[in-house]
Amino acid sequence: MKSDFKFSNLLGTVYRQGNLVYTEDGTKLLSPVGNRVSCFDLINNKSFTFNYEHRRNISRIALNKQGTLLLSVDETGRAILVNFVSRTVLHHFNFKDKVLDLQFSPDGHYFAIACNRFIQVWKTPDFTEDRQFAPFVRHRVYAGHYSDVTSVTWSNDSRFFISTSKDMTSRIFSLSSKEKEVAMTLAGHRDYVIKAFFNETQEIIYTISKDGALFQWEYTERPSDESDEEEEESDSDSEMNDDVVKNKKPMSWRITAKNFFHSNANVKCATFHAKSNLLIVGFTNGEFRLYDLPEFNMIQQLSMGQNAVNTVNINKTGEWLAFGSSKLGQLLVYEWQSESYILKQQGHFDSMNALCYSPDGSRIVTASDDGKIKIWDVASGFCLMTFQEHTSSVTAVQFAKKGQVLFSSSLDGTIRAWDLIRFRNFRTFTATERVQFNSLAVDPSGEVVVAGSQDTFEIYVWSVQTAQLLDSLTGHEGPISCLAFGTENSVLASASWDKTIRVWNIFSRSQQVEPIEIQSDVLSIALRPDSKEVAVTTLDGHITIWDVEDAKQVHLIDGKKDIIGGRYLEDRFSAKNSARSKYFTTLNYSFDGLSLVAAGNNNSICLYDISNEVLLKRFTVSQNMQLNGTLGMLNSSRMTEAGSLDLIDRDGENSDLEDRIDTSLPGSHKGDPSARNIRPEIRVTSISFSPTSSAFSAASTEGLLVYSVDNTLIFDPFDLDIDITPEATIETLNEKDYLTALVMAFRLNENYLIHKVYESIPIKDIKLVTNDLPIVYLDRMLQFVGKLSLNSPHLEFNLLWIQNLLTSHGKYINNNKSDFTSSLRLLQRFLARIAKDVVSISKKNGYAYSFLTTKPDIQDAEVEAEDESEEFETAQNIQIDGSDDENGIIEDEDDEGWFGIEEKNTKSDVFNSNESDSDSDSDESME
Repeated sequence: MKSDFKFSNLLGTVYRQGNLVYTEDGTKLLSPVGNRVSCFDLINNKSFTFNYEHRRNISRIALNKQGTLLLSVDETGRAILVNFVSRTVLHHFNFKDKVLDLQFSPDGHYFAIACNRFIQVWKTPDFTEDRQFAPFVRHRVYAGHYSDVTSVTWSNDSRFFISTSKDMTSRIFSLSSKEKEVAMTLAGHRDYVIKAFFNETQEIIYTISKDGALFQWEYTERPSDESDEEEEESDSDSEMNDDVVKNKKPMSWRITAKNFFHSNANVKCATFHAKSNLLIVGFTNGEFRLYDLPEFNMIQQLSMGQNAVNTVNINKTGEWLAFGSSKLGQLLVYEWQSESYILKQQGHFDSMNALCYSPDGSRIVTASDDGKIKIWDVASGFCLMTFQEHTSSVTAVQFAKKGQVLFSSSLDGTIRAWDLIRFRNFRTFTATERVQFNSLAVDPSGEVVVAGSQDTFEIYVWSVQTAQLLDSLTGHEGPISCLAFGTENSVLASASWDKTIRVWNIFSRSQQVEPIEIQSDVLSIALRPDSKEVAVTTLDGHITIWDVEDAKQVHLIDGKKDIIGGRYLEDRFSAKNSARSKYFTTLNYSFDGLSLVAAGNNNSICLYDISNEVLLKRFTVSQNMQLNGTLGMLNSSRMTEAGSLDLIDRDGENSDLEDRIDTSLPGSHKGDPSARNIRPEIRVTSISFSPTSSAFSAASTEGLLVYSVDNTLIFDPFDLDIDITPEATIETLNEKDYLTALVMAFRLNENYLIHKVYESIPIKDIKLVTNDLPIVYLDRMLQFVGKLSLNSPHLEFNLLWIQNLLTSHGKYINNNKSDFTSSLRLLQRFLARIAKDVVSISKKNGYAYSFLTTKPDIQDAEVEAEDESEEFETAQNIQIDGSDDENGIIEDEDDEGWFGIEEKNTKSDVFNSNESDSDSDSDESME
């Protein structure tokens, strides 16, 4: 099994805090998730997470118009510049202050950040710059506000920008120092100014305040104060020229209209689409509205929940709106014209307790303390279904062997069975008394489900078909901590607080071996897929592996030295001297039983080789310093005699009332993991290998981490410097270098050229070409063959291509089913249509085929008819009379055809008899 696993995706959470950003084409959405950034492809229904990490949670992200540079900034002002296309980190930079807003200019040459009451404009890093050692060059710092700047908005021509502030004003600044006279302050609001926008012509400015006021500003003349003065000026200054009049009436930005939202809640966020004059406003009560400006007509009013809408954005075409709510971790993409959701995702509110893979490896099921069970699609990264029937924490989930039934256990005292075809709960299992189930195991046949509890010392056994409690296995002298079934036979292993492991045979109701004594408390248990070995993790940091048949210890792995133990802020000792969490709480076997992956309440995931008892690879769960257990050493500059300064709650110093109020329950230490009100601990609650052996997943504090063998960058072995033109492709084809010609045609992406090369390849070379075809062109080849085959007359030729492609690359296609879904569907349509046509044609032409194959016999019959015409005449008379029943032939006089033929009468006899009838009729006519 390969061990080069790398981080590939983050599931289980879609949004934490910060702003949402669309790409320029509007098909992809970027969302900050903790200290990482996730990208959702809304067209292809896929998502991925960048593999770089910040040391703290991300507060702002921005993408330039060209879609090449991604800039993300964490809560302390540390920024990371990323190449968005190749997903590689280019540079680290520190703005040395909290960044409140971050915006690239429309032309992509500059970006502006809001730090405290200042606006800093920086030049966008460019490879053509001479100063390569300083990618970030500051253009200018703009001052003028008296409080924190809340937003920065660029004009369409990238010459000006507007800043809004908590000092209830907005300011217009010019990028060029030559246009200093443009700078102006827009005052008049009675609360924080949330956002300001230019319209498309840049002649109107809209400003929105927190109290729900929308002001419209236009560049107009100053109105006169008194009508009498106007009359006097008209008499006395009638001879003045226009310039003098303009000097007396200077032009400036003035309020021309005032509108109010009249909502019970405050405005939280807003965005504006200049081309369509569409304004979208989000409120603190979860409501959002759409307005048409400048008429201020409300188009729609909807709600996404009871929690505040923290951010809103709109794509370039003005069709899709993106909303984010950090309280519950909600992410919505809404198409306002059709009033439908493009994307509606939400992570778990509480920490995840358990996970399991579906038998085909395409789904991951997670269970949480919030009582919800979520089914995640591995390829797309989206949640497909959420079950909410449990009324308390869900402690374990497990699939049946066929993958159509899911079982879950909960502290509400029930075991539930879920139908994943109809998505419903069809069985509920309970014990004779109310107990809280903390462990679950399912028989490989799917007929029996067992569960254990910390309330009693028994293992409960139910029948899935009848939902009846069949038996309770007794023998343990302490609460049951964990259960596990093998995948090949009905061997059940159980561990208890009595420091024993017991192996049961469910259907014989007996123990296979004597109880296995363990020297320390058992934390988790796993059976090898063939059920011949059982592995347990114990409190002393060891992984012990026992032979099930002989009850002998075969392997011992000491994991204490491999675990990375972090330091908590309240610790008075260093991480090296800490004995906390030096053990594993969850482990899982690989598909071949040769490797183990283990994790626990620490910052490490360890992959072990069992036979050699060595550590193959160690993964760090998170580098987020806002989690307890990720630091090796504390910052001594923030240490005092009373402890770390980071432990002081400074929420009471916030300027906003809603930020000062603590909504958590008194005495609650769990808090809200999305808002990070308290400092959560880094831990992994569950871990599991994928059945396809290409990935494993870990349910951690940061979310559902997926590690897989990296197949994203597939090497194309052909020389990139080759002169690829249609003429060169035809020339290569004439030289009978078929594979190179095919690859060149794919690179040019000309359909006619691909078709020409495809049909020019001889049948004998198809197998050789398909064997050497690079993986990177496999999906395009399948797509091309699938589309062409639907209308092509060359059935056998296309079928040979399909057969050889699937034979040569079937294993790779099976391991990456999600990437080949569309192309395989095309092939399936083609094969289904061909099969249907072939069957129907063969049925219709059955008799014609029999006639053609019996033609020599008919010629012989004609010769015999000329010599012995009398015998055929008697045979004809017998058949007409219907007196000959030996052949079982009956003729209908109305239809003049055969409709009943017994098995002993062959088709050739029928045709012979028909021929003889026609010959006899002709003889009679001659007479």
